[in-house]
Amino acid sequence: MGFEQIDSTNVADVGGKGVHLGELARIDGISVPDGFCVTTDAFQRIVADAPSIDAQLDLLSRVRPDDRAAIRALSADVRRVVEGVIMPDDLVAEIGESLTRLGEHASYAVRSSATAEDLPTASFAGQQDSYLNIVGLAEILRHVRRCWASLFTERAVTYRRRNGFDHRKVRMAVVVQRMVFPDAAGILFTADPVTSNRKIATVEAGWGLGEALVSGLVSGDVHTVRDDQVVTTTIAAKQRSVQASPGGGTQEVPVEPRRQTRPALTDAQVVRLVRLGRRIEAHFGRPQDIEWCLAGDEFHIVQSRPITTLFPIPATDDQDNHVYVSVGHQQMMTDAMKPLGLSLWQLTTPRPMHEAGGRLFVDVAPMLATPAGRANLIGTLGRSDPLIRDALQTVVDRGDFLRSLPDDDSGGAPAAGPPAPIETDPAVVTELIRHSQASVATLRREIQGLSGPALLDFILADIAELKRVLFDPRSFQVIMTGMEAAWWLNDHLETWLGEKNAADVLTQSVPHNVTSEMGLALLDVADAIRPHADVVAFLQRVADEGREGDGFLDGLPGLPGGREARDAIRGYLDKYGMRCAGEIDITRTRWSERPAMLVPGILGNVRNFEPGAGKRRFEQGRREARRKEQELLARLRALPDGERKAEETKRMIDRVRTFAGYREYPKYGMVSRYFVYKQALLREADRLVRSGVLREQDDLFFLRLEELREVVRTGDVDAELILERREAFRSYEALTPPRVLTSDGEAVTGRYPRDDAPPGALVGLPVSAGTVEGRARVVLDMAQADLDAGDILVTTYTDPSWTPLFVSVAGLVTEVGGLMTHGAVIAREYGLPAVVGVEQATRLIRDGQRIRVHGTDGYVQILD
Repeated sequence: MGFEQIDSTNVADVGGKGVHLGELARIDGISVPDGFCVTTDAFQRIVADAPSIDAQLDLLSRVRPDDRAAIRALSADVRRVVEGVIMPDDLVAEIGESLTRLGEHASYAVRSSATAEDLPTASFAGQQDSYLNIVGLAEILRHVRRCWASLFTERAVTYRRRNGFDHRKVRMAVVVQRMVFPDAAGILFTADPVTSNRKIATVEAGWGLGEALVSGLVSGDVHTVRDDQVVTTTIAAKQRSVQASPGGGTQEVPVEPRRQTRPALTDAQVVRLVRLGRRIEAHFGRPQDIEWCLAGDEFHIVQSRPITTLFPIPATDDQDNHVYVSVGHQQMMTDAMKPLGLSLWQLTTPRPMHEAGGRLFVDVAPMLATPAGRANLIGTLGRSDPLIRDALQTVVDRGDFLRSLPDDDSGGAPAAGPPAPIETDPAVVTELIRHSQASVATLRREIQGLSGPALLDFILADIAELKRVLFDPRSFQVIMTGMEAAWWLNDHLETWLGEKNAADVLTQSVPHNVTSEMGLALLDVADAIRPHADVVAFLQRVADEGREGDGFLDGLPGLPGGREARDAIRGYLDKYGMRCAGEIDITRTRWSERPAMLVPGILGNVRNFEPGAGKRRFEQGRREARRKEQELLARLRALPDGERKAEETKRMIDRVRTFAGYREYPKYGMVSRYFVYKQALLREADRLVRSGVLREQDDLFFLRLEELREVVRTGDVDAELILERREAFRSYEALTPPRVLTSDGEAVTGRYPRDDAPPGALVGLPVSAGTVEGRARVVLDMAQADLDAGDILVTTYTDPSWTPLFVSVAGLVTEVGGLMTHGAVIAREYGLPAVVGVEQATRLIRDGQRIRVHGTDGYVQILD
């Protein structure tokens, strides 16, 4: 197929690269070197005529993604077969005719174009091969076979295995395109690839063919452009270039010294190129990664693909500037959420939330517009997450992005301050907990037996009760009173005594903390299991085999001590089984649904602790808090006006110990309610599968709650929509959400304004005082955790489900978190030194390295 025959409907025929070249050739004012595609039909015929490939693909589909030796050997076998095939005569004739039309003695680029290449959600860039300056029919035929074979390079096979692409469903077309021999070449990103800002384009340029830049042989000049103005220019020392070889192919050649530091493009050329890029971006409807070359004074475009690493921008129906703050960073859940989870969370929360990349964001631009709003928002977020505070301050300080309104012109009521503190009365907490438990019990009773539209109507109506309990003003008053007391203690005791983060010790083992109690309760489960060697061995096999679901519980009663072990685990699940990692997403698998997720934690407790450790840990923390209280009060009394200071401090200590534990309960109540909803919805999904409406049970996770109600009511579902959302979710999983995102698409990064950390230390937010050294265990999945006493847990984030691991470790480091997020609260209660918000901690710290965590000052040192 010639480029002129190709458009966006031909991706199955010519692959991603071929389609983009066909589309590029249709854009007015864009010069694309002429060419044609050898279609996937040709590739399919070749594979069909080589039966041995089928068996080899079976072997490849079963190999583990991390088994490099097996992938290397099997993929080499497939490539040898493909490169050795004899092309059919009719295919050879067609290629020859196309070459005659374009110039049979000209030079060509022969480039792979897989059907899963350069797609909106997976670039596959660099996974297959391309060849430059190929001359003559015989050589072009040979390189077409080499392109086909490159579908099975080790890197391409590994990429597909890791990303879930079926080897048989990815087919190869080959682009054959007239060569341009440029003076300069490079890459144009129509959005900033580092910050994701859609208003800033980045041009990289070097001498000769662009292969020198793409392959990393040289660094190119870098220009950034905004609004038709070159904003920054960095000129590289371009010592080598790639040029066409006289005999075919390419060669590296040195660049003469006088040209090495000369810009490859003038500013005028850079701006002209970016304008071409904007035209291409408008055609494809999304930011593009464009390969270009300059011959004479004409730019030729030789490839354009979507930039797949950009975080999406929330959709709006206006042209205003918006500033979005990540909800996930506040909730310690930065993973992508499925549509059902997103919609339920949006129905639960009182503030409007915007979706992007499977995450939720709050637009804070209206609050930043007024002096009072700015001070309140930045001050509040600054206490919790300094990186968000600094990013917001960066946007405000620019002065050109946000409108500015006086306080009395904001168009709304002034922001309410914190609620008035309440008297220190433990009965307030017990009464709130009793009301929450009674409400969930009523829900369980009333939802029984409901199905069809009645069930969905009931759940949507019950969300009002969920919000009534969750946002009870009295509940908020208790939480804020506890937090204000902790802040008061930290501020005043540092001023009076030079004692940093004193509240961290004072809040150990407070009553009514359902999350910390959950971690200690798993120690009690270990106590029931530890005496029974057969049960321990059985659970070890469960952990080793990764068995899921309830099956292993049913196998326990046949073992000595197995009935007691099963009852202990089930008792734990009755109280805490609604929890899991990422629990604010109703679609995530709960411990009750897959109890095997708890087995590694149980075995770690059996191995690391003596009987009765749960009660001892709680009592030890309570004694340590009491000892600290007495020490601080004695030191205060020795100060001028010491009795007053001691009396005020004692009142605040009583207040924080009475109320701090309740901080964790509202979320527990919410998640308990979510699990009741989920169990009922899964029963409904089973009914829809049996009636043929849904193909599988978890299809309902890809429908919003309101959409599911319509599906239940009508018995009709858009199967294509579900498939699209499944594919989109898979692409979202690979993205890292920013803390702060602007409507320009810029991910604004904050920094810790600190210079007190030692050189080389990883800086974060101090959330739990103390210093500890130990072995770093980098854990990304709680179910895979293998921890020994004294280890330091390093992970991306911890929500309440990670608490059972906290009893085994000596310290905590996370990439996400704030002063009052769950991991910080529980670390303080358990007395674990902790630093959160350490950017890229799981990449910069290697599993097994020895590290030192400075929980008082907020940094981590790598010791080896």
